[in-house]
Amino acid sequence: MRRYYYLDDELDDLERISQELQSAGIPEEQIYVLTQSDDEVDRRNFNYVWSILKKDTVRSAVIGSLIGFALAWAVLVAAWVSGLPTTYTWVPFIFLAVVVLGFCTWEGGLWGIQQPHHEFKRFQGELAKGRHLLLVEAENQDSQALRMVTASHPKLEKAGEGRAMPKLLRMVHILFNRYRRWGP
Repeated sequence: MRRYYYLDDELDDLERISQELQSAGIPEEQIYVLTQSDDEVDRRNFNYVWSILKKDTVRSAVIGSLIGFALAWAVLVAAWVSGLPTTYTWVPFIFLAVVVLGFCTWEGGLWGIQQPHHEFKRFQGELAKGRHLLLVEAENQDSQALRMVTASHPKLEKAGEGRAMPKLLRMVHILFNRYRRWGP
């Protein structure tokens, strides 16, 4: 599955395109809009990109945890080499390793919340100008329908391709959107 990016100036156009894509067989849950006017997207019943996915929080937290994991192992190896655990106990060193891991993960997340998502950085200038980004995640068999629909809209500007959302995260996103629309 691939993610296709398209830029447009009007949400009305994107709403029509979204309906055409759904008529062509692409599920509604695979069509998103990224914009700086989230209220408009919500009123139009689009799928929008979650706030946490607009920032690089998750990726940076994972990188921080990998660094923390390496430092935690360094703490444990240093304790083992020094021979202190044989004199005392391993508990303070294990506790320190856990604290180092947690701190690095936390700091990575804090760093990432300040950064735009690494895949959306290239669109920040266009979004700041008031344009809207349509994201369509399509299987190989859906790519022909996607090309046909997008070709019939001359204002729609192709802006590139990328990796689709991981399957587990996509399933959570689908469940959340269904719950949000139909409620308890």
